Amino acid sequence: MTEENKIPLLILVGPTAVGKTAAAIKLAGMLEIEIISADSAQIYKGLDIGTAKPPEEEQNKVKHHLIDLLEPDQPFSAAEYQKAADKTIIAMWMSGKLPFMVGGTGLYIKAVTDRYAFGEKGPSPKLREQLQDKASREGIKKLYLKLQKVDPKAAAAIHPHDQKRIVRALEVYYREGKPISRQVEETSRRGTPYKIVKFGLNMERHLLYRRIEQRVDMMIEQGFVEEVRRLNEKGYNDKMPGMQILGYRQIGRYLEGRNNWQETVASIKKETRNLAKRQLTWFRREKDIQWLEITNDFSYSQAAEIIYNKVKDLAPLQANIVRKAIDREESDR
Repeated sequence: MTEENKIPLLILVGPTAVGKTAAAIKLAGMLEIEIISADSAQIYKGLDIGTAKPPEEEQNKVKHHLIDLLEPDQPFSAAEYQKAADKTIIAMWMSGKLPFMVGGTGLYIKAVTDRYAFGEKGPSPKLREQLQDKASREGIKKLYLKLQKVDPKAAAAIHPHDQKRIVRALEVYYREGKPISRQVEETSRRGTPYKIVKFGLNMERHLLYRRIEQRVDMMIEQGFVEEVRRLNEKGYNDKMPGMQILGYRQIGRYLEGRNNWQETVASIKKETRNLAKRQLTWFRREKDIQWLEITNDFSYSQAAEIIYNKVKDLAPLQANIVRKAIDREESDR
């Protein structure tokens, strides 16, 4: 596919709590476009406060895609995200809007931009359930040691306590007969169908950590504990994918009496800081990101303005302008 035939895809990335949503909503309003979420936590229904999901009033201003897709007990893979995102991107483009992806889940974004080639056999819920049961009986450490033996590259990229990804990597290994890391290396040679324009938001580490601390405190004030309690009352527990998400896992343990409150809050803040570090490490490896540093003297509105000026001339936006002019002409008759 030639460059001129590729679909433009605007992407905004950055670590958790850096303020991607604030900048994205401002920019989407300026460009009159919609947002495609690239967040592995916001795909779950009912997980609102702890995932910093945009509130209803913001979603009413700017439509968000690929959030609230699943119940907390349903698994979701990067392969499934790739398919859903491709479909959404094409639909946006066909309607004359610039596709705009926003999020911090690097694997989801790379699956779309780098055309990761996933196994042909597809997910195996039965095998996944067997591995999850094994983790419950024998501990996740044993599964992680197994992953280190069969796929050391994947193990090096996954936290030893990240049960969801450990199980997923082992599932692929047993199902496909080869490591998931090799599948990643065997990405499609056809090239991406997208013309990608990628921006990233960042700020000084101490400012980001302060925002993380403040955001966790705000989530608790907004009813994070009550949200987890309601989910538990509906039958969702920490063995389910959605309930293993950062924050939900810790509060679930607190409600079970396994941790005290001080330990719970400290753990959420620490794990969120660690998540931000991992996200920055991931995105820093990507050479095509245009970074914008948020400071006291450089706001989200200014970041949105810079991005707007760089992308406003992309083809679908020009098509929108022409279409609106035609609509006005018709209404004047």
